[in-house]
Amino acid sequence: MFKKIKHKSFDYQPRFYKPEDDEQEKRKRKLGFRSTKGKSTRKKSPITWILMLLVIIYIVAKYNGMI
Repeated sequence: MFKKIKHKSFDYQPRFYKPEDDEQEKRKRKLGFRSTKGKSTRKKSPITWILMLLVIIYIVAKYNGMI
């Protein structure tokens, strides 16, 4: 009675497919390695945090007329 709708299937062939890279990625995932591409995991040093805190304290003190 009703026509069943099928999803579209695509026959996409990547232009620059390297099977050896695919095997390496599978091994990395199996061993638990994570890719760091595009991720910035750089942490700020404690000196940076201290300097930011001192600047904020100075601005607040200057604003309240303590300095």
